Amino acid sequence: MRSIWNGNISFGLVSIPIKMYPATEDHSVSFRQVHTKDGGRIRYRKVCELEDRQIDADEIGKAYEDADGTLIPITDEDLAHLPLPTTRALEIQAFVSAADIDPLQMGDAYYLGANGPAAAKPYALLREALKRSEKVAITKYAHRGRERLGMLRVVGDAIAMHRLLWPDEVRNPVGVAPKEKVTVREAELDLADTLMNTLGEVDLTQLHDEYQEALDALVAAKMAGATPTAEPGEAPAGAQVVDLMAALRDSVRSARAARGEEAGEAAEEEEAEATVHPLPARKKAAAPAKKTAATKKKGTEKAGAKTGAAKTTAKKAAAKKAPAKKQATGKRAGGRTAS
Repeated sequence: MRSIWNGNISFGLVSIPIKMYPATEDHSVSFRQVHTKDGGRIRYRKVCELEDRQIDADEIGKAYEDADGTLIPITDEDLAHLPLPTTRALEIQAFVSAADIDPLQMGDAYYLGANGPAAAKPYALLREALKRSEKVAITKYAHRGRERLGMLRVVGDAIAMHRLLWPDEVRNPVGVAPKEKVTVREAELDLADTLMNTLGEVDLTQLHDEYQEALDALVAAKMAGATPTAEPGEAPAGAQVVDLMAALRDSVRSARAARGEEAGEAAEEEEAEATVHPLPARKKAAAPAKKTAATKKKGTEKAGAKTGAAKTTAKKAAAKKAPAKKQATGKRAGGRTAS
């Protein structure tokens, strides 16, 4: 790796000569702008508006543009008089817990290597002190014409530095969160927890940029004169209002299926809430059949038969009661005669 900055880590009165190296690299394909008609390169040239001619780099200076468009020249001599004590030093300001650093502040990452054999011992001292304290170092340094904030931490056997944004460079998220008042149920949280546990952890080294791979293949095919055969990807679906619980359950099932788990295990998260079964539909009472003439006749005959039978039974009952009544009358009459 080629170093991009040389300086020292100032650790109290200990000075550690170091070199700074980029810790990351960009694998994206760079495109050039061309004229679609003839394939000619489109280039940007620095042209003076007053003279209408291209200007060389040694003729270009700096200026501040005021609100009304006025340009105020700022020379290198003007900048040289500004207080910038961290021009060639990473001055450690304090040691804090890594949890105290807001990830929103973290920017580019660099490796800091010892610059020369004499730097090996103090370099190792700072590295081991950071390891034992389980803290990170907050440092100030100058890079590309301005003072910056950095965080030093141990990565393997090396010291790495993350550029930090100044606290006032991080925007406040006011107005970002939904304004609507919503209530998240416990059952929904339980399903979300189940989904998180099902997805589990991942080895980041196993993740890869599928778009970049397809783009590399496209460029290689074009260079070889072949016609790309890649199928177009699916267009992203628009936002839809869905049943949150159903979406969570389906997500859990899909995640478990992708991990090779049995489908029966997907029912675990459904035990947390009651199962609602729809009531069976009530059967409608059959409409009374219309009576035909024959049916009416039969019904009349049956009713007549029932009425006749009832009259016969009543006559028999009256006949049985009649002799008893007469006998009782005779006895009363006989009694009166005897007296």
